[in-house]
Amino acid sequence: MTAGRSVTVDGTLRRSARRTPERVAIQYEDRSWTYAELDDAVSRAARVLRESGLGPGDRVGAYGHNSDAYLIGFLACSRAGLVHVPVNQNLSGEDLAYLVGQSGCALVLADPDLAGNLPDGVRVQPLRDADDSLLARLAVTEPYDGEEPRGEDLVQLLYTSGTTAQPKGAMMTHRALVHEYLSAITALDLSAGDRPAHALPLYHSAQMHVFLLPSLAVGAQNIILDAPDGGRLFDLIETGRVDSLFAPPTVWIGLAGRPDFATRDLSGLRKAYYGASIMPVPVLERLKARLPTLAFYNCFGQSEIGPLAMVLGPDEHKGRMDSCGRPVLFVEARLVDEAGQDVPDGERGEIVYRSPQLCEGYWDKPEETAEAFRDGWFHSGDLAVRDTQGYFTVVDRVKDVINSGGVLVASRQVEDALYTHERVAEVAVIGLPDERWIEAVTAVVVPRGEVTEAELLAHAREKLAHFKAPKRVLFVDELPRNASGKILKRELRERFAQV
Repeated sequence: MTAGRSVTVDGTLRRSARRTPERVAIQYEDRSWTYAELDDAVSRAARVLRESGLGPGDRVGAYGHNSDAYLIGFLACSRAGLVHVPVNQNLSGEDLAYLVGQSGCALVLADPDLAGNLPDGVRVQPLRDADDSLLARLAVTEPYDGEEPRGEDLVQLLYTSGTTAQPKGAMMTHRALVHEYLSAITALDLSAGDRPAHALPLYHSAQMHVFLLPSLAVGAQNIILDAPDGGRLFDLIETGRVDSLFAPPTVWIGLAGRPDFATRDLSGLRKAYYGASIMPVPVLERLKARLPTLAFYNCFGQSEIGPLAMVLGPDEHKGRMDSCGRPVLFVEARLVDEAGQDVPDGERGEIVYRSPQLCEGYWDKPEETAEAFRDGWFHSGDLAVRDTQGYFTVVDRVKDVINSGGVLVASRQVEDALYTHERVAEVAVIGLPDERWIEAVTAVVVPRGEVTEAELLAHAREKLAHFKAPKRVLFVDELPRNASGKILKRELRERFAQV
């Protein structure tokens, strides 16, 4: 690699710092960093990590809440040639031990209130709120000036959501993520004038790699929040400090359900991004009715591709609100059958990808890597149809399709039908073992007020063909989700298998 030509994640920040050094890059609580200050902090943190005995390629876990320190830790790993391993801050016990152990972390950057959850013997560096924390040591450390990593070097292990199996670490290179940033910037109309709030967990690839890093690359002013608190977000929007927001459907549902949603002045919100799981069409229609000038973007993808793969832009929603859009700049996508052959437009097939954004495979899992990467394409596990204009509509995950009496039923269509009932707050449709039907189409519903199983079954039968309508409705207080907002249907199937 010719010196000075490496494509690196931290290089995106360095260029912004040289272009607009005095512009505010990040605000978190009462701390504010200009681009020049943030870039300098990253270099000092990189030296802290290297002087602790870590070398190129060593894995460094990140087990913390949203903060400026979390971001600095990630970019410092990038600059120091280390491999960052983001860990869900809600994990503990065996799940936490698995990620730290399977990745082979030599060190874990941790918030003090979480560090006690880590397995015995794990080396810990506090991120903040301690005298020896990474933030505290910046003032007494010189900037790192060592050899920069190469574009083909690993920079992060992005562990998959684990909705159907044990998580796998997608091996992301600098070059792959920088390509993904360019795709995000072009598809999502990101610019230096944006004022985004980053309220979803930074350990998750969508918030970090689709929004925060691309926003830093273009020189935007960013606010990092601990969580997507509706009152705090509405205050920031009303005062003009925030004009764009990403959230999964579950958060948008919560925001739309707040009593003050109808009365607060939200006209300053220019761009609304949703993704991580399927947005029910009836919910999107309600949001658009309340905020008719707001530009909505549907973001679709998965960890292995960085994660953005497709986008449905604001001017593309009309007539196709259930679509996830078309592939972004650096992504090529096809639909194939079980034999790997292309399926015609309008027919269901599995999405496969080819892209410089793709991971190099799964960390220390050669069999799973070989299964996912076949014939030069990555097999996503998502089932979709494509129309003649190239728009994709996801109908299900391969493992979530329900075999009811020998007929395949896509759970999303059943969910959309039930969401049109005013008493349905949330719903997940699964297949449960059944002697007659093989799998019985079953709706698991979080109700809004009083509603009976008979009412919902009758409503579904009015909207759906008889074989698609649920055979049963089960009521719960809440649906199990991972941190990115995806419903864990695997847990529902296990929970209700014997009911």
